[in-house]
Amino acid sequence: MKFIDPRIDFAFKRIFGSEDAKDVLTSFLESLLDLEGDRRIAELTILDPFLAPRIKELKSSILDVRCKDHRGISYVVEMQVEKVDGFLKRIQYNSAKVYTQQIGKGEKYPALNQVIAVTIADFIMFADFEHCVSRHESRETVTGNTYLTDILHYFIELPKFSKALEECEGILEKWIYFICYAETFDRVPEQLDLPPFRHAFEKAMLANMTVDELDLYDKAGIAIADTRGRLKLARDEGKQEGRAEGRAEGREEGRAEGRAEGIWEGERMGMANVLLRQLQHRFGHIPDAIRAKVTSASLPLMEVWTDGILEAKDLEDLFAD
Repeated sequence: MKFIDPRIDFAFKRIFGSEDAKDVLTSFLESLLDLEGDRRIAELTILDPFLAPRIKELKSSILDVRCKDHRGISYVVEMQVEKVDGFLKRIQYNSAKVYTQQIGKGEKYPALNQVIAVTIADFIMFADFEHCVSRHESRETVTGNTYLTDILHYFIELPKFSKALEECEGILEKWIYFICYAETFDRVPEQLDLPPFRHAFEKAMLANMTVDELDLYDKAGIAIADTRGRLKLARDEGKQEGRAEGRAEGREEGRAEGRAEGIWEGERMGMANVLLRQLQHRFGHIPDAIRAKVTSASLPLMEVWTDGILEAKDLEDLFAD
């Protein structure tokens, strides 16, 4: 068996946004929001059901999945694979728009219900803390009390998740593991052989997709690769231009190099986190010496190790000088 990659928007919507797979999305949301007892989602209405987009821009809308539960709470669930300029502003704009669109006229504002925006990012968004899942809300600055609770934001930063499957605790960590690694499995692992996960794997099976769906999935993957290529090219050209201007402007060279160094360091640490996650998935426990070697390595060296992960017999083989 082979499975599609949930991190690709087309695949994510098929698995988590299909009308016939509400149990998958419900389980994911309940585990993320820690909903228990009468707070559990009794009914979920998919507002933007999965449709295979037949247009050049494969993201039919910015919002991957929109749904509402029996209490009237709206959920906006998005999978994002590449960080773009103004991304946080776009997320806040989307959630605010969903909030205001609940009513047709301003005087009906008492009928507004809570909106919860869930963003799953395949990159580091908040570098100043290490935890993978974060919750963001408005608080009064002196007391720290929460009064404005109608719009909440949850973020899951996949590169920060480094647990092996057998180390996963609770349903949420298993869902995060599924999103990170579903495409690498050739069968449903024993730890995920549970009702909501079995259904998710069924939706993710390549064999269950039509020829048109496979074609669209392939194009979605190509579109992501093209986007990453354009961003990398822009960064490379920006660095080259910065170096040229720096040489021409004398003192500006030091400042330009400082800025470039900051950008380079962020990219390097982001790749190190991704590489460590891949190593743990492939080989299990990663010794501290190997972790230190990875986090201090250059980008070209990390690319060499990344290319060799699948062929290496063990960590010693991969990191042999």
